Amino acid sequence: MNKKLKWAIIILIGVGIVGGFVYSQIPKTNKDLEAADKIVKSTPANKRILNVNAKVITPQLLTDEILINGSLVPDEEVDLSFETSGKIVKINFDEGSHVKKGQLLAKVNDRSLQAQLQKLESQLKLAEDRVYRQSALLKKDAVSQEALEQVQTELATLHADIELVKANIELTELRAPFDGVIGLRQVSEGAYATPTTFIASLTKVSPLKIEFAVPERYASDITKGTNLTFNIEGKLNDYSAKVYAMESMIDPSTRTLPIRAIYPNTQRELLPGRYTSIKLKRAEIKDAIAIPSQAIIPEMGKDIIFLYKSGKAQPVEITRGIRTESEVQVVEGLQIGDTIITSGTLQLRTGLPVTLDNID
Repeated sequence: MNKKLKWAIIILIGVGIVGGFVYSQIPKTNKDLEAADKIVKSTPANKRILNVNAKVITPQLLTDEILINGSLVPDEEVDLSFETSGKIVKINFDEGSHVKKGQLLAKVNDRSLQAQLQKLESQLKLAEDRVYRQSALLKKDAVSQEALEQVQTELATLHADIELVKANIELTELRAPFDGVIGLRQVSEGAYATPTTFIASLTKVSPLKIEFAVPERYASDITKGTNLTFNIEGKLNDYSAKVYAMESMIDPSTRTLPIRAIYPNTQRELLPGRYTSIKLKRAEIKDAIAIPSQAIIPEMGKDIIFLYKSGKAQPVEITRGIRTESEVQVVEGLQIGDTIITSGTLQLRTGLPVTLDNID
């Protein structure tokens, strides 16, 4: 009897466990969610209210700018070298210093040329005296015209030889072709220089040129005298420059137009070779209507924005003008004083009730 009772108890426990498991798998009804669903279903779609941000349209100055990259290049730059060969006997510049046009920078040995010049100049007085005497004798018919012409030719030849030697002496002098900053020298006194020997570089850093290129679609917008601003990494200031020249044709490989602008750089604060970010103004539009780009909804090839009117959203088709980094010009579809909705645009529908959280 005790054995049967024991098995009965075991069976009852097993049935209870199985029953509890089955009950736990049956879906339960959430009374709170059920009540919320009834409220939502009972509220008509056109009565639902959306909280949005809005902006009142006001006239503003809109600048159409092209953002491009460029680089600073020197106004003039040259690698200095001698025009003749010889031993360098003097270097007259400090590396990295500013030099003036015509300043003597270096010199090679010219002792043999100086000796030739001295010899020729010593003959000059005698040759001039011969011409004088022959001229006086010709007036007395004591010599022929041919004799006078011969000594005149000898004097002219002597003058030419002197000028030639002086020109060769000038070739032994290395002078600055323009004002600028001279770089690091690559030779020392005593070295033998030839016309291929690189002495140093000379750079004119005031003014500086800005080189850049614009896509061909903007080529007709840029003219001589166009103003631009640029900035340099690590510098907080914006710098102003002016276009002074452009290439005569579009580069067929890049489909861009190379352009150069000029910056005075009177304080020599900027160095050539720097990378620049350039803002090039195409046009300035006064009293423009401009809206945030996120307010526009593309719809089947049209641009739609929603106006806030009497507490409801009303769609309007617009026509775009120029575009900046964050705003788009509207040339048709909006008027000064209209209130446009700038948030929640993907949830908006015609006539949907809206409330304004924030208005600019």
